[in-house]
Amino acid sequence: MAAIEDDEVSLILEEQREEIMAAKTLARDHDLAFNLQMQEALAVSRAAHTSSVPDSPTGDAATVDFTGAEEEFDFTSLILQDIARVDQERRDREFGEQEMKRLKVDLDRRIHDQKFAKELMNIPEGDWSKHGDNYQKPYSLGAGSSSSSAIGNESFRVYCKGLVSEEMIGDTRAMVGGVGVAICDSTDNLIWEVKKVLGAEESKSPEIAELEGLVHGLDEALTFDLGRVTFFIDHFKVFQYVTGRVEPRQSAVATLVNQVAVLQKKFSYCQPSLLTRNDVKFVFKLARDAIVSQIKWPEETSKGKTFKETCVICYEGITVDKMFSVDGCFHRFCFSCMKQHVEVKLLGGQTASCPSEGCKSEVKIECCAKFLDPKLVDVMIQRKKEGSIGVTDKVYCPYPKCSELMVKAEVLEYTKQFFVGAEQSGARKCMKCGHFFCTQCKVPWHYNVTCNDFSKTKGYQNAGDGMLKSLAQSKRWRQCIKCNNMVELVWGCYHITCRCGYEFCYTCGAEWKKKKATCSCPIWDERNIIRERNAIPPRR
Repeated sequence: MAAIEDDEVSLILEEQREEIMAAKTLARDHDLAFNLQMQEALAVSRAAHTSSVPDSPTGDAATVDFTGAEEEFDFTSLILQDIARVDQERRDREFGEQEMKRLKVDLDRRIHDQKFAKELMNIPEGDWSKHGDNYQKPYSLGAGSSSSSAIGNESFRVYCKGLVSEEMIGDTRAMVGGVGVAICDSTDNLIWEVKKVLGAEESKSPEIAELEGLVHGLDEALTFDLGRVTFFIDHFKVFQYVTGRVEPRQSAVATLVNQVAVLQKKFSYCQPSLLTRNDVKFVFKLARDAIVSQIKWPEETSKGKTFKETCVICYEGITVDKMFSVDGCFHRFCFSCMKQHVEVKLLGGQTASCPSEGCKSEVKIECCAKFLDPKLVDVMIQRKKEGSIGVTDKVYCPYPKCSELMVKAEVLEYTKQFFVGAEQSGARKCMKCGHFFCTQCKVPWHYNVTCNDFSKTKGYQNAGDGMLKSLAQSKRWRQCIKCNNMVELVWGCYHITCRCGYEFCYTCGAEWKKKKATCSCPIWDERNIIRERNAIPPRR
């Protein structure tokens, strides 16, 4: 029936187009006939006037071109454009309906195949070896459109995310929003995904955007005729609204909550579930892409058409291929600003996170290769590794050309494969260069010599750790007993807080507990507190 109606609409549109074109041709013919008649009348009038006034110069006679008159507005072209637009919309709608039917049939076939595969898995090995070739369950082509379709009986998962963000569009700062929806089967295989741009009213608050995402997600599920769905939310307050545990105060939020409740009743089973941000990352990206589509603008260059967007740090218009998207939050900044941000963090001995205020998403190392020098990327890898290992669990290879960072427990297990009694002796084998070293003396392994005897030799005193301890003793440095880092007091009180967090007395090394000393040493010395007025305070 629908196909017959579409054919009738197509026929009507074609007839209207032919009638309008015929009318347009007739109107042009009438205009041409009128112009010819006026030209002939003007010629006769000019001839009569010339015969009665002989002295009048014929060379001054001018011809009047009626075709040069002001053109009337061409309504015919507008009507034809409207007809073409309506026809294109009809074609797009037909294509969408056909594509949706195809997706439903594919989904129904997939469910059929999965069920049949489970049945085959449960067949005993003996029966399969005898009758395996006879097992078959062909898919019925009409199953996808029947009322008893398997789609309505299966469980599906609907992931929804609505985002609102303050962005720069050219020179203007504006609030923009986007929605991401993904429909998956019970084993999280993706079936359908879609993103949508939110309007101004829908982008007023994060809660409204989240609820718009739920409405859009449930609408998409209904178009597939899904019967049993679980929809997932990562916004706790919206989850409270939807489950009825908290009543919304804003009328716009309450309206959307009611709309979600109405949509839930259209399913045989439809319940919400709360997830963390990481579990909905893929729909988060869809929503972010919908926002990005609103903040970029086209621009013609010597290389052709390109798109630009404004970096919210430097406020420059940057081509989209030079914008960096932080994984996890998908905030976008230009390569130049990200390069400076990461370099400053590395110089400060920190790992880089998203520059957006209040955002704690980590800047992943593998992504930084787009704008960072390879050496800095290696530094980031080392920093991340150092940060993931506890201070007391770190051990470095003492060989200068290696200096590999390792975990004490891991390198011990590795050494046991090559060295008998490694745990008692302190010997370890580097997991990178393969050389043996001593974890207690922090030098290459001293064969047939105990650590106590080796510490008295010149070899130890000339080694890196021995020289450091000798220098620390002469300079009166203090070593943190937790992480073994050396600390030098240049000015200030004797209460030391090491970079590992351990607090102790600089004079005797006793631990400070709850910001209080456990020893009787003086807290400060006046020489380390009072400085000359013009002196630059040294580092502590």
